[in-house]
Amino acid sequence: MPLAQLITPQRLSSRLQQPNLRILDCRFSLEDPDYGRRSHAQGHIPGAQFADLERDLSDRVVPGITGRHPLPQPQALLARFREWGLNDGDEVVLYDDGPGAFAARAWWLLAWLGKRDGVYLLDGGLQAWREAGLPLDDVTPSCTPGNFTGEADDTLIIQAAPLADRLGSDRLILLDARALPRFLGEVEPIDPVAGHIPGAHCMPFTENLDQSGRFLHPEQLRARFSRLLDGQPSETLVAYCGSGVTACHNLFALCLAGYPLASLYPGSWSEWITDPARPVARKEHL
Repeated sequence: MPLAQLITPQRLSSRLQQPNLRILDCRFSLEDPDYGRRSHAQGHIPGAQFADLERDLSDRVVPGITGRHPLPQPQALLARFREWGLNDGDEVVLYDDGPGAFAARAWWLLAWLGKRDGVYLLDGGLQAWREAGLPLDDVTPSCTPGNFTGEADDTLIIQAAPLADRLGSDRLILLDARALPRFLGEVEPIDPVAGHIPGAHCMPFTENLDQSGRFLHPEQLRARFSRLLDGQPSETLVAYCGSGVTACHNLFALCLAGYPLASLYPGSWSEWITDPARPVARKEHL
């Protein structure tokens, strides 16, 4: 079964009564951290539990040391998935407002813990669900705690020090999921230092989507990434972004395109710049 899978609103709607289905609402806003929880309470796909990026899908930020969304502790994350009713054999559907950036973070975390089948992103997210005229629910769902087991696979991540050692090597293809102006260092609305990691290529996650907010066809995604990746071993690829969230969207898109799951630099730009000795580049390697 492919690691990256999409589900349409219509197909999800037909499966809502399936007993082994778990749905997670991953809506979030960097500008308004309570937006997702508030929106979930106002209306969500029936049966969906709410997964908060900062409270559930990230660890505590340590100023000057971590990035803005550190990986959660594996045992704490496992406990949260169990609280949401997840069992080992369940299927999981993840969604956010539409682009899939926050849902892809949850997808990657499940893969990191070893759950690599039966996990879907709702293509087009809640926007597509609404456009299909499907109902929302404001009832807080109850569930029986699940038995999900897993173990963090740290072969899927690379930390700052070994990444720094590989800079300039032909054994490294570094993809930055942020928008081009941030990559170039022309603007930086979130982090205190502008620019990108030297040698990185700008591959904005939004370009994995079509004009309606759905993922491009796998052949189109493969064409997007192939100019950098074809002929290169998968272990040369590392994805990053501002804080380790939207990079997961690129990793999902790569898997949709038929590439193996590549490495994530989870601390990403917001962690990289906590050490002034780490190099910073601007306006190069487009």
